[in-house]
Amino acid sequence: MKTFDAIVIGSGQAGGPLAKKLALAGKKTALIERRYVGGTCVNDGCTPTKTWVASAKAAYMASNSDDLGVDIKSFKVNMTQIQKRKDDVVLLFRNGSQKGLEATKGLSLIFGEATFTAPKTISVKLNNGKVEEIKADLIFINTGCQPIIPEIEGLKDIDYLTSTSILELKRVPEHLLVIGGNYIGLEFGQMFRRFGSKVTILERSTRIVSREDEDVSKELTDILEEEKIKILTGSEAVKFKETAKGNISATIKTESKEHKIKCSHVLIAIGRKPNTEILALEKTGVETDDHGFIKVDDRLETNVKGIYALGDVKGGPAFTHISYNDFTIIYRNLVKGENLSIKNRLVPYCMFTDPQLGRVGLDETEARKQGLKVKVAKLPMAHVARAIETGDTRGFMKAVVDPKTKKILGATVLGQEGGEIMTMLQMAMEGGLTYEQIRYFVFAHPLYAESLNNLFITIEE
Repeated sequence: MKTFDAIVIGSGQAGGPLAKKLALAGKKTALIERRYVGGTCVNDGCTPTKTWVASAKAAYMASNSDDLGVDIKSFKVNMTQIQKRKDDVVLLFRNGSQKGLEATKGLSLIFGEATFTAPKTISVKLNNGKVEEIKADLIFINTGCQPIIPEIEGLKDIDYLTSTSILELKRVPEHLLVIGGNYIGLEFGQMFRRFGSKVTILERSTRIVSREDEDVSKELTDILEEEKIKILTGSEAVKFKETAKGNISATIKTESKEHKIKCSHVLIAIGRKPNTEILALEKTGVETDDHGFIKVDDRLETNVKGIYALGDVKGGPAFTHISYNDFTIIYRNLVKGENLSIKNRLVPYCMFTDPQLGRVGLDETEARKQGLKVKVAKLPMAHVARAIETGDTRGFMKAVVDPKTKKILGATVLGQEGGEIMTMLQMAMEGGLTYEQIRYFVFAHPLYAESLNNLFITIEE
């Protein structure tokens, strides 16, 4: 049995950098990865999907350029080239990360599946078929999540798609039925509509992106429906059946009524579950919640001293940047002797529909639920000079502020460069700037950011 100072399970956006930093700090470190270096983000998530989003945007611009005085009579979506570009970018990122890990002194990169056999002992079923036993006093779990597959009659009998398998499609679906009206489902739905698919989105809640303010949900619904995406809310699929012609018949229930939809492909995008089953955490005493997520304290340590969990596997906000921030907190605490916590950290995120939806801090609904006395600033993108000039006025900017301290409590931006504009407000929140200061900033003209002046002018004194 090999003994290490530290073992990291999973080479995602927390595990890879952490293993490298621990090794560079003088700790003999093992990094176990069962599939590809880089985790979901690089291989199945952010990197491949955003390359496709860029291709879909190009198709959208080509078909909507008349108003800008550019008449494109026809264009063709080349799925083979779109696939190749995606694969090239993924390999660039993955191979770069792997080379960096392999070149790190004191770091052993092990490809295989990890299972605990004792509190600090791990059996690794190597990808070459052999088994290796290793142990360490410090163990870090960064195994991420996988798509949830619901129990629906006939689903296992059809060749359904997940957010992973859809990335391997060789042709554009004739009719894509998306089960789930949140971030993953909406990004893929709009993407394939722009590639040429007929798209229907099914959502059980009364509205899409139901965790956002109602006006955000309505505006995004209008934007997607303008692109001829059919959205069915308050609806769920109860049965699937393959037809004689090789298509799929989906039985949809809306309230108490049922109807059928014929489609060529079905994408399941209702959420994700943690990759903890194979770990045999019962051998460690590490506690999980009812959904299998690993419980951690504010410093990311489990109930077992010396065992930590980072990223999506611990539950909470499932974003790459949160996973990376988890790594920085653990590294600075354990190696640099700091005393950092994940408590009260701001959680920004961006959904890469077009236009983007960027969000940080409280929204109006959350502020009202907490009983806070707030003021809300709101500015339609139709009143933003840069948006008018570029020909895309969809969406709006919105911020929630404390009228006494004049501090910004949260912001939502649905519009072009929405994530970038949101990030400016995040930096203002982190730095303690008031909305009054931003109202009178001198911004370069004509930027989207310049309209933050006008956003906060909408607040009545």
